[in-house]
Amino acid sequence: MFAGHFGLAAGVRSKAPEVPLWALLAGSQLLDIVFLPMMMNGAESMDDKTIGSGYGELIIHADYTHSLVGAFFLSILAGLLAWSLWGKRASWIMAGIVFSHWVLDLVVHRGDMPLLPGNWGGLPLLGLGAWRWPWLSSAIELALIAAGLLMYARFKLKNSQGAKSTKGILPVVVLFLVLVVLLTSDVTGIF
Repeated sequence: MFAGHFGLAAGVRSKAPEVPLWALLAGSQLLDIVFLPMMMNGAESMDDKTIGSGYGELIIHADYTHSLVGAFFLSILAGLLAWSLWGKRASWIMAGIVFSHWVLDLVVHRGDMPLLPGNWGGLPLLGLGAWRWPWLSSAIELALIAAGLLMYARFKLKNSQGAKSTKGILPVVVLFLVLVVLLTSDVTGIF
C-alpha cells in the first residue's frame, strides 16, 4: 500500500485544519521514509527472491520500522514534534496518522510484520495478506483515496468563497489524479 496512506491523510486534513497537509502526507509515509535509510545501512532489506513482480509481491524485511513497537515509537516522536509546532490536538492527530500506516499495512502485508523491533523473541509475524488478492488490496486502496479526497474536497469547498472555490478544488483534483496514477503504477508495474 502506498497511495492509500495519502488518501487517509487527505481525509484527516478535512477534520484537522491546524495540521498542514504536507505534514499529514509525510506522516502517513513516515514508516517508509525511515525504512529507506535503514535499508541503506543494512538494518532492513528487500528480498531479491520475491513472490513475483506484481502488486504487493515484493518481500520486505522492515523488522524495525514496521514492527508494532517500532511504529508506536515513531508515532510518539512525530506526535511530540507536532505538539511543539501546532499544539496538543495536532500531536494526537499526527501520532495517529503515523500509526495508521502500520494498521493499514497490517491489512495488506503477508505475515511479515513483527511485534517487536528486529523480531526480538521470534514471535509470530503479522499480516492479513490482502496483497494475495490484488483486486481486493487495490480496491481497499482506491476506497481510501476516494473517501479521503472526497472529505478533503468538501472541506476545501466549504472554506472557499465564490470564485475561489474552483481554485480551492483544483489541488484536490490534481492530488486525486496523482494518487490514482501512483496506484495504477503500483498495481500494473508500468512506471
